[in-house]
Amino acid sequence: MRMKKDYYEILGVNRSASDEEVKKAFRKIAHKYHPDKKGGDEARFKEASEAYAVLSDKKRRAEYDRYGHTFSSGGAGSSGFDFSGFHGFQGFEDVDFGDIFSEFFSGGRATRRERRGRDISIDVELTFKEAVFGTERRVLITKLSVCDACKGSGGKPGSKMISCSSCSGKGAVHETRNTFFGAVSTTRECDHCHGRGEVPDAACSSCSGLGARRQQEEIKVAVPAGIENGEMIRMTGRGEAVAGGGTSGDLYIKIHVKSDTRFKRDGATLTTTLSIKLTDALLGGEYSVATLDGDSRLKIPAGVAHGDTLRIKEQGIPQPNGSRSDLVVRIHIAIPSQLSSTAKKHIENLRKEGL
Repeated sequence: MRMKKDYYEILGVNRSASDEEVKKAFRKIAHKYHPDKKGGDEARFKEASEAYAVLSDKKRRAEYDRYGHTFSSGGAGSSGFDFSGFHGFQGFEDVDFGDIFSEFFSGGRATRRERRGRDISIDVELTFKEAVFGTERRVLITKLSVCDACKGSGGKPGSKMISCSSCSGKGAVHETRNTFFGAVSTTRECDHCHGRGEVPDAACSSCSGLGARRQQEEIKVAVPAGIENGEMIRMTGRGEAVAGGGTSGDLYIKIHVKSDTRFKRDGATLTTTLSIKLTDALLGGEYSVATLDGDSRLKIPAGVAHGDTLRIKEQGIPQPNGSRSDLVVRIHIAIPSQLSSTAKKHIENLRKEGL
């Protein structure tokens, strides 16, 4: 049966070792066993990296001391090794150890990452009615777009693709850097051909061979019915292009809806307020109510109370199934501030009747 690893034993420190002692111990082992050095040992190096990843993290170290293993997720690579603590060692201030180790654990091979353009965010203001029923907007954006002349190839029409002279057609450039582990050889994507290994023999005059150029583009935005204030519309691939080929970023449209003095909205509920006379509240009546589709007649039942709600069928917010919610009409009974002498007599008579 395989025993669990003792991280303290791997680094050669006791359980009360300070953070600085742990770091020094790992640095010594890593320098000795780095695989790119003569006499290096990849297994010992990875083992020490795993131990340091746990013991250099206070939370994970506490978990390890208590339970013999950790519950927290790691960082770089399978060991969760954090290289940030190694920035700033004398003589290596400009070395990115994250890049070095990621390249080492990938076998030193050049991995061409999918290149992606920048996302763009814009704001669009709508009227209340446009937000309810949906609309179409055309916006003019200045952004880095795929070159119309060369269709993104970077070459002059009719030109041929030739081997990149910077990387000899390999799409990658080999480099050797000095680190505190010694000389580390890495391979990175060629900046000239962007990893393609070939370039056009004659560059496009419109984009200077980049395959993309900054220009104005009109974009049609379809705003769906029922969209609410603050919501975002995402248009995949309508953001900025990327020079040398790749996937364009996304366009995000943030919606701002103007308020309407007549209507209030809460999700699928559309509400309006109707002010009626006291006599109509007592005896009933009929009123014209403004809706999003125009005026509509609404019967007021006798005895309606202040704050009661009535409904006008299918005059509210469009629903996903194609129907519409109701328009909720909230009743406000207008109480006159002044009464004529005749009106006062009538009110007094109502009081005598117990009303």
